[in-house]
Amino acid sequence: MTATVGRAEPPVGAPVVLARLSLTPETALAGQLDGAWWPRSRDLEAELPALAGALEEPWGRITRVTVNPARWPVIPHTIPVRGHPLHVGWFTEQDPDKLILRSYTAGRWDLLVIPPETGPAAAARLMAAAAIPGSVLTASVLMANEAAIGRGIRDARRQEAGRESEGGACMSPFGNPMDRRPLPLPGNGWR
Repeated sequence: MTATVGRAEPPVGAPVVLARLSLTPETALAGQLDGAWWPRSRDLEAELPALAGALEEPWGRITRVTVNPARWPVIPHTIPVRGHPLHVGWFTEQDPDKLILRSYTAGRWDLLVIPPETGPAAAARLMAAAAIPGSVLTASVLMANEAAIGRGIRDARRQEAGRESEGGACMSPFGNPMDRRPLPLPGNGWR
């Protein structure tokens, strides 16, 4: 996995915003995705300049972006990035968990968009999975897999919390809960 962090050109006096990004290493293996992007909000106007700025060196000037409107409340037509317009479009047929970037000089890239509210551990898993060269997993499949993993982790934590509140669980060697009564001992229990 290759992580790229780039800088957008902020207004004078504004803090520099870094793009949270993971890119597939350059190989001959073409996959469904070229990496993943984890924005800090659902505000395209605030988020896209940092992303386009981070990708300018490895991919050239990004000129167009398309998204699915299901995940973005406001979709501006253009966003200024480093003195040029970044054209933003939308398609309802596009995978809602994917962002498509285009450059006049270098082509097209598809990135998994990790929801901003995603926790760091889940985002790290998604970023690593989206950057695997030659992967046939789509953005929606990766998100569904992560949702299943998240449910499994939450269920395991809930079970562990239940056992801890009971003072621990007695389990049989087969993983079944056992009765908490003491084992019967012959006589007075001392031998």
